Amino acid sequence: MSKELTSRKEDYSKWYNDIVVKADLADHSAVRGCMVIKPYGYGIWEKMQQALDKMFKDTGHVNAYFPLFIPKSLFEAEEKNAEGFAKECAVVTHYRLKTDPNNKQKLIVDPEAKLEEELVVRPTSEAIIWNTYKGWIQSYRDLPILVNQWANVVRWEMRTRLFLRTAEFLWQEGHTAHATKEEAIEETKKMLEVYADFVENWMAVPVVKGVKTANERFAGADDTYCIEAMMQDGKALQAGTSHFLGQNFAKAFDVKYVTKDNKQEYVWATSWGVSTRLMGALIMSHSDDNGLVIPPKIAPTQVVIVPIYKGDAGLEKVSKVAHEIKNKLQAKNISVKYDDRDTQRPGFKFAEHELKGVPVRIAIGERDLENGTVELARRDELSKETVSIEGIEDRIETLLNDIQTNLFNKAKARTEALTTKVDSYEEFKKVLDEKTGFVSAHWDGTPETEEKIKEETKATIRCIPLNNPQEAGVCIYSGKPSTQRVLFARAY
Repeated sequence: MSKELTSRKEDYSKWYNDIVVKADLADHSAVRGCMVIKPYGYGIWEKMQQALDKMFKDTGHVNAYFPLFIPKSLFEAEEKNAEGFAKECAVVTHYRLKTDPNNKQKLIVDPEAKLEEELVVRPTSEAIIWNTYKGWIQSYRDLPILVNQWANVVRWEMRTRLFLRTAEFLWQEGHTAHATKEEAIEETKKMLEVYADFVENWMAVPVVKGVKTANERFAGADDTYCIEAMMQDGKALQAGTSHFLGQNFAKAFDVKYVTKDNKQEYVWATSWGVSTRLMGALIMSHSDDNGLVIPPKIAPTQVVIVPIYKGDAGLEKVSKVAHEIKNKLQAKNISVKYDDRDTQRPGFKFAEHELKGVPVRIAIGERDLENGTVELARRDELSKETVSIEGIEDRIETLLNDIQTNLFNKAKARTEALTTKVDSYEEFKKVLDEKTGFVSAHWDGTPETEEKIKEETKATIRCIPLNNPQEAGVCIYSGKPSTQRVLFARAY
């Protein structure tokens, strides 16, 4: 284990923070609750962005950008949405500072520069977007609108953790408008599938697809669909949500369209989003006591080559072969770094790239050149082998695919091991305290029971799984009849 890191067993929370900071992903900033995403962390986020952006465009969506500020009157228009986010809002009341007449080095808010209407810094963009859509939509010919926005949002969190919960974070938010309820529901479910595909096949994190209960759904939505992932410590993490908004925002902003039959109808809406919280899911799904582990598909550097040599002549010989290997790998669209820094010894470089989770490491020395071999190390298994330089590009291409699959399979096996069926409240509490993870149990469908369980155990219903088997049972808490099991867990 790296001496730099706290072990997971010793203190899981500190282990997580150690990785974020020491693997150069992010740092705390001068603004309380906000983070600086460092170049290496941003490089991973960029890989996520690029993959998701292509998926969105492949399903017919286009990107746009809307203002950061939302007039308070617009924000108030959809009551449930406004109420749901009110406690997290940052509000702009003035537009100018001036020099304090009593202290020329100090700036104060200019009381004469009070805004006529206060502005909310967007916690989510439904209000400003649906106010805009009113001008875009007149007839059925203008529908559907399939727009996505890459942006930052602000939710004034009091207790923050890097990537998992910060006052400002990066995300994408899709906002679509449709002529019919059926089209909007189809869109909501389609985007849930896009998220599940990305998280499972790119991030190598297995998810449960489901629908949220009324208590847990997005403020202003008729239905919220979600993907839930299980972390190594047995806590769940909501990895993405897709909301069927019904006609709530269309009615709040009076967005109507003329049908083919020349009638006026309200538009149907969806919104969907994932955020830099996915970085937290990545860290807690795969990493170990030696540091970060990154699936090859989203690794900024998939392969690092470290030379081992004596003197300039030795470096020149090793570098010639290293560059040949690098070129062959890049021809296969594999991202490679040749770490020929002369300020650090090979052992330091090995530890650094291990901490940063680079999937594959190649060590090449002068003796290796004589044998026509290199040492190949894979980060996921912490294993090493000596392989021939001949055909190494094909071998590494296969190895990267193997690592991607292995990480998913390990996470899937862990999720299955951390999923338990229970039939009594005593068993439910025991599993939560001793094993944690997902607990599959019967629930009577009432918000009251859901709230009582949450109060007593801190476990919430993460979702009602899609295509859930119907089975007769009794609620673990109330003893009332139930037709299906739901997934409970303590969560981030």
